[in-house]
Amino acid sequence: MDTKQAIILGAVEGLTEFLPISSTGHLILTAHILGIPHDQFTKSFEISIQLGAIIAIAFLYWRRLATDVELWKRVFVAFLPTGVIGFSLYKLIRGYLIGNDVVVVVALILGGVFLLFADRLCEKFCYMTEIKELSYTKAFAIGMFQSLAMIPGVSRSGATIIGGMLMGMNRKASAEFSFLLAVPTMLIATSYDLYKSHGEFQASEWQVLSVGFITAFVFAILSVKMLLGLLSKYSFLPFGVYRIVVGIVYAYFFLL
Repeated sequence: MDTKQAIILGAVEGLTEFLPISSTGHLILTAHILGIPHDQFTKSFEISIQLGAIIAIAFLYWRRLATDVELWKRVFVAFLPTGVIGFSLYKLIRGYLIGNDVVVVVALILGGVFLLFADRLCEKFCYMTEIKELSYTKAFAIGMFQSLAMIPGVSRSGATIIGGMLMGMNRKASAEFSFLLAVPTMLIATSYDLYKSHGEFQASEWQVLSVGFITAFVFAILSVKMLLGLLSKYSFLPFGVYRIVVGIVYAYFFLL
């Protein structure tokens, strides 16, 4: 992987990480189009540059993260299922699920269908406009939805947004809770992966990782602001349809 490819993948990660469309699926598809082999370094690169996107959330929401204790309580409760399941199944996920094209295709398409369903349901039953209205039980339930995102193609943001809407949060509140829940979830996941694999990296590969990290940070800021702007006027319908289309395109490239 060279610097230009790292910039492209970093931009894709930043743009897609907080949209409900699966950043992993887009990274794998982009790497395939660019002719980048999906080896161990590429897998670690795709996970590690997520840290750039996470720092973008910390940058945008630092004041709220620094002062809102009630927010942190709900984020912690929602993180628990992912933390327990993630550490328990780390080797299985990395060894068998990451890079499994059939899993990605099915997850992309089914995720699109469920997003359309939840978005439609939200028009009638979503009543919470603020995260502080969320009960701890419902926060834990959203965390269970997030744990599904360990399956490549599901989309962490997509799973948590769907979970939030099914728990009664409106579109914007669901999206913001998804952003904030990503901070401990992805920070721990990426740090753990770097700890496990850092000894395998060459000096030149650390440079490539740095480029992808910075690019992901910049584009994540743009993506979050764009999504919040769109949700003030539109629904998640375009994202659900887009997921299904991408799933079909992915199947064409990898399965047909």
